[in-house]
Amino acid sequence: MNSAADPTVPAPGRRPRRPAPRGPAWAGRNYSLLTAAAAVTHLGSHGALIAAAFAVLDAGGDGGDVGLVAAARTVPLVLFLLIGGALADRLPRHRVMVAANVLNCASQGAFALLVLTGDPQLWQMMLLTALNGTGQAFFSPAAEGMLLSSVQGEQAGRAFAVFRMAMQGAALGGAALGGAMVAAIGPGWVLAADAAAFAVAAGLRSFLDVSGVPARAPGGGLLADLREGWREVAGRPWLWGIVVQFSLANAVVAAADAVYGPLVARDHLGGPAPWGLALGFFGAGTVAGALLMTRWKPRRLLLAGTLCVFPLALPSAALAVPVPAAALCAVMFVTGVTLEVFGVSWMTALHQEIPEDKLSRVSAYDWFGSVALVPLATALAGPAEQAFGRTTALWGCATLVVVATAAVLCVPDVRRLRRRTKEVAVAGAPAVPGAGSGSADAERAVGGLG
Repeated sequence: MNSAADPTVPAPGRRPRRPAPRGPAWAGRNYSLLTAAAAVTHLGSHGALIAAAFAVLDAGGDGGDVGLVAAARTVPLVLFLLIGGALADRLPRHRVMVAANVLNCASQGAFALLVLTGDPQLWQMMLLTALNGTGQAFFSPAAEGMLLSSVQGEQAGRAFAVFRMAMQGAALGGAALGGAMVAAIGPGWVLAADAAAFAVAAGLRSFLDVSGVPARAPGGGLLADLREGWREVAGRPWLWGIVVQFSLANAVVAAADAVYGPLVARDHLGGPAPWGLALGFFGAGTVAGALLMTRWKPRRLLLAGTLCVFPLALPSAALAVPVPAAALCAVMFVTGVTLEVFGVSWMTALHQEIPEDKLSRVSAYDWFGSVALVPLATALAGPAEQAFGRTTALWGCATLVVVATAAVLCVPDVRRLRRRTKEVAVAGAPAVPGAGSGSADAERAVGGLG
């Protein structure tokens, strides 16, 4: 072979050139697969949320029926999250993820077929949506653990920011594309596209490499695993404090967004279009916030993140006034930016502080706290409006977010927990009091939000 004609063969006396890296050092195989799969599923799922609502309405249902179908997804999500977390720390996480994606693909495919070929009944749509929620309950803790364990070192925060930017961008595009597709070709085809997205994601996740994940010691059973996971949460005041905070905040924000927002838009903003535009600005804000966090590394992770939760009260306050549509869009954009600062900071703190073999169980308790009160809050939103008035109810939502966030700042570990760097690790800096034994592993892969 003529080396002069082949650029891959070095000339005599020259060192062979190494191929240029195809991405940053922290963007390894698993991280890239997880990011691509998350983008695909978010692109499909956010369009499917719109499609499911219109499928119910096209079948002759009303707003109450739409709420029942939405609740059918949330209830199994709450019921099975903790079991899903324990299972994901007991079995290979990628297998749990793929199995959950297959279940989601089958349930959404059946839902699509039902809508496209027949006259779907409410109970049938509720059953298929419940299967979708069950798949999500097993998927989410496993995915979070897998993502956290796919990243290591000082660039973890940047990696999580890029992941969330891809995820939020896909969600924003999926909602816009889904709405347009529902109008153009009907909800059944959008549900079919979501089923196909789950199939693609399952294929991508089946290629995850878990050969470097240490084997997990056999546990004492499912209940023992759940108790061990709870001890990890209960032993860290910063962790359970923020879970409680978001249990309350997510509940009232869900009530404001799902119930009061559309009503205010109808009565004061000119209809659903301004409200949809405001939600779009919120999605754009989350993408901008993730982009910001690729560059900004706050030293006190949870202090910076928690301070950025206060603006979560602004949308409820803006709806209570109510402000013009342009001002509401600005408020929603700012809220999206600041909330994403918290999201990246939270993932980085979990990655840094929680042992790898307990990540999915801790994530399950986090998810459980985040969604447990949402069905109750949305169910009580109507009665609260009748009892106190819409304006008072919205100011109550804003006040509860502020009070819960201020209370979390009273937890010393929330104010003190610092981002670990190589210099800190080498110097042997002591762990934050109460942060748990996981904080010693600052520079190895520990965990996964996926």
